[in-house]
Amino acid sequence: MKAIYLAQFGTIDEELMSALEVCAWQIFGYDVKRMPNLPDPSYALDTKTNQYSSVLLLKNLISQVPKDAVRVLGVTNHDLFIPMLSFVFGHAQLNGPAAVISLARLHQSFYQLQENKQLLIHRMMKEAVHELGHTFGLIHCSDSRCAMSLSNAIQQVDKKTEELCANCSILLEDSTKQKSRENGMEMQR
Repeated sequence: MKAIYLAQFGTIDEELMSALEVCAWQIFGYDVKRMPNLPDPSYALDTKTNQYSSVLLLKNLISQVPKDAVRVLGVTNHDLFIPMLSFVFGHAQLNGPAAVISLARLHQSFYQLQENKQLLIHRMMKEAVHELGHTFGLIHCSDSRCAMSLSNAIQQVDKKTEELCANCSILLEDSTKQKSRENGMEMQR
């Protein structure tokens, strides 16, 4: 049976990982499993910015996708960037097997505010749904409440929900049905 795998780069708080398991199962409908913790990704550190390359983290994840994985979501506490943006909350391979999210800028403490674990959990779930959505072929949505809406600032993350809008839900359902048909054809060969 196919599953979504969660991969921790280093150690992530257990309460966060448990919430992520439930969220991924509820939204995407696949079993959720955990990969063994991956080592801290020092190989991805850019010493000039003190940030980590999400591209390198994705490459690492893609090289380790389990055979029964429908998708893999990496989670890190490190601040991420891609060459064309000074930071990203997450990064995914569109229609690909892997995505990664960063918790760094989802913490209230990043903005010199008092930490709020429940807010952190909701932010994390929104970004996880968003990045996993990309792996299932979903693109950015114009509905600012949809998890697939673009977030360039924490205020945009806070405005959306961890749910997909009706249109994105239909697109996700179509995508997963298509994948099921393709997997069925491969098994018949």
